[in-house]
Amino acid sequence: MFSVLGAAVLLLGSLRPVLSQNISGCPGYTASNVAQTDSGLTASLTLAGDACNVYGYDLPDLTLLVEYQTDSRLHIQIFDQSETVYQVPESVVGRPGNDTVAVASSLLSFNLTQDPFSFAVQRTDSGESIFDTSGMALVFESQYVRLRTSLPSNPNIYGFGEDTDPFRRPTTDYVRTLWSRDAYLIPPGTNLYGNHPIYFEYRESTSETHGVFMLNSDGMDLDINSDSAGQYLEYNMIGGIVDLYVLAGPGPVDVARQYSDVIGQPTMMPYWGFGFHQCRYGMQDVYEVAAVVANYSAADIPLETMWTDIDYMDLRKVFTLDPDRFPLEKMQELVTYLHDHEQHYIMMVDPAVAYQNYSAFENGESAGIFLKNSDGSIYQGVVWPGITAFPDWFNPATQGYWNGEFSSFFSPTDGVDIDALWIDMNEASNFCPYPCSDPAAFAVSNDDPPAPPPVRPNAGYPIPGFPTDFQPSSSSRIKRGQSLKKRQMGTAGGMMGLPNRDLINPPYPIHDAAGSISNLTLDTNLIHSNGLAEYDTHNLFGTMMSETSRGAMLNRRPGLRPMVITRSTFAGAGRYVGHWLGDNNSDWFHYQISIAEMIAFAAIYQIPMVGSDVCGYAGDTTEELCARWAMLGAFYPFYRNHDATGVAHQEYYLWPTVTEAAQVAIKARYQLLDYIYTALYQQSVDGTPLLNPMFFLYPADTNTLSLDLQYFYGPSILVAPVTDEGATSVSVYFPNDQFYDFFTYEPLRGSGSSVTINANLTQIPVYIKGGAILPLRSDGANTTAALRELDFNLVVAPGLDGKASGSLYLDDGVSITQAATSVIGFAYDGSTLTMSGTFGYDVGNVSIADVVLLSATGTPTTTTANKPLTGGFSMSL
Repeated sequence: MFSVLGAAVLLLGSLRPVLSQNISGCPGYTASNVAQTDSGLTASLTLAGDACNVYGYDLPDLTLLVEYQTDSRLHIQIFDQSETVYQVPESVVGRPGNDTVAVASSLLSFNLTQDPFSFAVQRTDSGESIFDTSGMALVFESQYVRLRTSLPSNPNIYGFGEDTDPFRRPTTDYVRTLWSRDAYLIPPGTNLYGNHPIYFEYRESTSETHGVFMLNSDGMDLDINSDSAGQYLEYNMIGGIVDLYVLAGPGPVDVARQYSDVIGQPTMMPYWGFGFHQCRYGMQDVYEVAAVVANYSAADIPLETMWTDIDYMDLRKVFTLDPDRFPLEKMQELVTYLHDHEQHYIMMVDPAVAYQNYSAFENGESAGIFLKNSDGSIYQGVVWPGITAFPDWFNPATQGYWNGEFSSFFSPTDGVDIDALWIDMNEASNFCPYPCSDPAAFAVSNDDPPAPPPVRPNAGYPIPGFPTDFQPSSSSRIKRGQSLKKRQMGTAGGMMGLPNRDLINPPYPIHDAAGSISNLTLDTNLIHSNGLAEYDTHNLFGTMMSETSRGAMLNRRPGLRPMVITRSTFAGAGRYVGHWLGDNNSDWFHYQISIAEMIAFAAIYQIPMVGSDVCGYAGDTTEELCARWAMLGAFYPFYRNHDATGVAHQEYYLWPTVTEAAQVAIKARYQLLDYIYTALYQQSVDGTPLLNPMFFLYPADTNTLSLDLQYFYGPSILVAPVTDEGATSVSVYFPNDQFYDFFTYEPLRGSGSSVTINANLTQIPVYIKGGAILPLRSDGANTTAALRELDFNLVVAPGLDGKASGSLYLDDGVSITQAATSVIGFAYDGSTLTMSGTFGYDVGNVSIADVVLLSATGTPTTTTANKPLTGGFSMSL
C-alpha cells in the first residue's frame, strides 16, 4: 500500500537529471604478488596511476581472491586490503561451505592479466569467455565501484530484479537500478521493492547458460548497452566490494540449482498455503470480513484462507485491534469459525511502530530496539499510524521484542490466532519526504492515520453460519476499552564501511525513481546498533524483517512451518518467505507482466511461493479481466485475490462468469496441488525451479528465449492464458514435442510453431508436456483438508519416445520436521507402469484409484488400479 502524496513525489523524483562525470581516465590497477594454489589464487592490486577521485577517493591497494569452490562455481572477490569496506554480513546472507576443488576439475577457468589488471572467466572445454573485464578498467573508490564485462551482440540476459520489465532484458540503453522503494503501481523501467543482483545469460552460439551473482547490497545501477568496443554489462555500485559467484550451468536449470547452493534453497510452505486466498484493503469491520467468507461458501467457490489488511488495527497501530470495528471477542469468533471449517486466517503486520504511548512502542523503547539518530533519540518517520519508529533488525534484542509482541497479540487463547503472516511496507517505506524535519506536521497534513469508517452494530443483513452476535437481531458488541490487553515486556577489519562518506547524497547518484536515496524511506545516514550504516544495508531491511518475523511465528507455534508473505526481498529471502508482487493495477498490462515477474522470482531468484494480486489491486477491475485473471492466478504458486480501498469490490462471486471461471480453475489447481507441492519440495532440496520459463525446458529452441506470456507450472504443465482484452483465442507456441490438452486429453504435436487456441472466459489453455506422469487428485474439494482425503489418479502422457515419468512427495503438510515422508517415483516404459520409492507417510485410505494412459494418435484408456500408497507396484498398460 502507498500514499497518494508518495506516488506524486516518486513521479517527480524519476525525472531528476543524472550527474554525469568522466571516469574514462581512471588508471585501473596492476596485479602483483600472484600466488596460485591447487584451488585458486590471490594477488595484490595497486592503483596504476594518479587517482581520479571522481565519486570519492580511489583505494590504492586491493586484494584479489579467487576460489574454485565446486566444479561449476567460481568465487571472485576484490576488496580493500584493510577489509574496512562494508561487506554483506553472513548473518543476513549466508555463504556456501568452505569446500574447494582442484582447478583442473573445474568447468571454469580464471585467467588473470596483470598489467593492466583485468580478468576473464572461461569455459574449460571450449575456451569461451563468459565474463571478461578487459574492455574497461576497474574503478574502486570510497563511494563507487565500476566493473564492466563484455557481452556478445544481442545477448540474452535474464534477472536483475525486481521490476516489471520484459523477462528477457533489453540490451540498448537499459539501466536496472537496485534500491528498494515503495513502488505504487509497480511502473516499468524503475526500481521496485526488492533486489536480486543475479543474472542468467544464454549463449545462442553454444546453447549454454551461465549465471553471475554479485553479492553486494549497496545501491547500484546495472547498465546493458553497447559502444564502439561492443556490447557490455556494467556494474555501477555506490559502495561495498566486488563479490562475484560465476555459475557454469551449462543448462538454465543447472544454473538455478547452482545459485540455490550459494544463497540457500527456499523454505517449504504448508500444504494449505497453496489454497485460494481472499483479501481486501478497506474492510469496514469484522462483519464485512465474515460476510465475504459466507458468500464464498454460498457461491460454492473454495476459499482456503481469509486475510485482513491494516483495517483491523486501532488507528493503524501495529499489534492493536480497533475495539469498535474489530473487537477481540468477534475476531476470535471469526477465527474459530474458519478453523471449524478447516479454513485459515492471515493478518498484516508492518515494521513501523506508532510513536505513541501504547505497549508495542513502550516495549520497544524499553528494549532499546528502535533505530536512533546520532544524538541517541529515536528516529521518527511517518507511515499509516502517523509518527513512527522503526525496529533495528541488527539489534540482538529485536528478535525477543518481536517474539513477545507476536506471542501476546497473536495468542491462541488471549489474542487473534493467525495461521500465517503478511508483512508489508518493509523497504522500509516512509511517507514523509526527505528531509523529514517535522514528522508530526507532515502526518497531520497527510491525514495519517486516516479516519476510520463508521461504526455499525452489525452488517445489517444475515451472515449464514456465523454466531448470533454477527446477525442483525443482535446489538451486542465490544465497547471501547475492552480491546486486547497486552502484557508488558521488557569482524576482520570490521567490514563496517569506510569513514567520511556522504551517506545521504553519494557522489554517484543511482537512478532511484524516488530521487534521493533517503527519500520516502529511512535516512541512509542512520547507524545500526552493530555500527553498520543504513546506506549499505537499506536493501536488506525487508529480508531481515522476514527472518525475524519467521522466527516470531516459530516461537509462537514451534514445529509448524510458518508461511510469511513479504513485499521487500533480497537475495536469499526465499529461505524464509514467499512474495506477492506488490501494488499492481487492475489492467491488462499488469495481468500480462505478472507472468514475467512470477517466473523470474520462482526460477531465477529462488522465491517460488510468489504471485500477483489477482484481478488487480488499484483501480476497478472488469468482469472479463477478473475472469481471465482468476484462471491465470490458479496457476500462480501463491493465489490471492486482493484489491484496494475505494475501488469496486472484486470477490469472485460478484459475477456469474467469474464465479464459473474460478470454479473451473480452482478445481484444476486443487487436482494438481500435490504435483506442485512436490515441485516445491524438490526446489527446497536442490533449487530445481517450481516454475519454468519456456527456454528453461527447451534451451536449444531459440524461439523460446523471449517468451514470457506462457510458462511451465512445475516441470510438465504448459500454461498459456489469453492475454489480450476482448480476445477469445490466444497464439500458443509449441516446441517440437508431444503435448496433450489438460482438460480434454486431446493430443497436440508441437512443431516449433504457434497454434491459435480458442478459449472463452471460463477456459484457460493448459497442456501436459509429453513424457510426464501426473499424480492428480480424483476431484476438486472445498478445502485442502478435504482434498487430502481424495484418491489419486495417475495420468500417463507418453513423450515422443513413448515413455513417461513423474514423482510424488507426501508429508503431513505442516511440520518442519517430518515424522515420516513418502518420496515416490513413477515410470512408464511404453508398456509397463511402475511405482517405487519410499513409503513412510501414512495416507490412510488414499490410494492410486485409476491410471489414465494418454495417446498421441487415439483416445485415452483408463485402467482401474486400486493400488495403495504403501509400497511399489508394476502393472501393464
